[in-house]
Amino acid sequence: MTNPNTPADSVSVLPLFKSFHSDHLDLTNRIVMAPMTRGFSPNGVPGQDVADYYRRRAEHGVGLIVTEGTLINHPAAGASPSLPNFHGEAALQGWAKVVAGVHEAGGKIIPQLWHVGTTRAVGSQPNPEAPPVGPSGLDLNGVKVSEPLTVDEISALVAAYAQAAADAKRIGFDGIELHGAHGYLIDQFFWEKTNQRSDQYGGSLVARSRFAVEIVEACRCAVGPDFPIVFRFSQWKSSDYTAKLANTPEELEQFLTPLVQAGVDIFHCSTRRFWDPEFEGSTLNLAGWTKKITGKPTITVGSVGLDAEFTKLFQEGAGANAVHLGNLLERLEQGEFDLIAVGRALLQDPQWAEKIREGRTDELLPFTPESTRTLT
Repeated sequence: MTNPNTPADSVSVLPLFKSFHSDHLDLTNRIVMAPMTRGFSPNGVPGQDVADYYRRRAEHGVGLIVTEGTLINHPAAGASPSLPNFHGEAALQGWAKVVAGVHEAGGKIIPQLWHVGTTRAVGSQPNPEAPPVGPSGLDLNGVKVSEPLTVDEISALVAAYAQAAADAKRIGFDGIELHGAHGYLIDQFFWEKTNQRSDQYGGSLVARSRFAVEIVEACRCAVGPDFPIVFRFSQWKSSDYTAKLANTPEELEQFLTPLVQAGVDIFHCSTRRFWDPEFEGSTLNLAGWTKKITGKPTITVGSVGLDAEFTKLFQEGAGANAVHLGNLLERLEQGEFDLIAVGRALLQDPQWAEKIREGRTDELLPFTPESTRTLT
């Protein structure tokens, strides 16, 4: 299916700027800034430049900002000293300033809580002595890089997520997002290729979701009943774009139901191309199916606002033109999904939301990979 980001000026952008109301989250519009790894936090501490970067998006009309992945308190959570921590007084004070700036600009913001699992190379900074960890010690290619996590180690990881959630609430964030996508730690438990355990955390798809369920339950306990928990998941992995956790709607329901019961409020359904149908016989994408199955609000994402699939932009060393949103807005209006996450287009152009709202589409800036190297 070709990209339906059609250049149709006649399509109303009104659905994008309707307010959003759910049980625990109210937003002024349907635009979400997608989480994008930046790595501009020396020694894990976000500074004023990071605060200004997020504030600019709020000033120009983004309804909800999801931060870049932030590392929970575990020595192997990340693979670079410039990735932001979500633990330690200095890092949390830095994030408190980010929150204050976004709120002053009229926006809302949630941190994405992250552990990279066995995608971390052995010897990576900032803790080269810490081995990568995963459910079975296997990387995304199925190669053993460490010993499987013990049950006690799993419990410690769950506690680290819960502590991060509690800290997020304490310093003023508007919710949290748990990164359960793209082949990182939580997703490594989901995926049969990286989870070959025979205990309570392995086996069936439902059993492989137990780690995530325990994390959601622990976070819910830490933040109380009214603090929003967003859960991001994907079928695809960074090592395998064709990977599937669920091959049918029935399997997707088996996967999602325990997460809903554990306390997820909103699902962030990561796809590379939002326009791709998830299953044969229906035009619904992953966010559409997730909403249909769970009844929960969903965020769709995947090359929104670009005329090329985002995963190709860096492989081919090229950029992408900014485009209109015709098909996407029609599907939003029809209720297929509730929120639209914008990544690269918003990374390039902090004023993207404002320009869309005001009809200044001729002023939209084309995405170039160079924009990933600065905090525009």
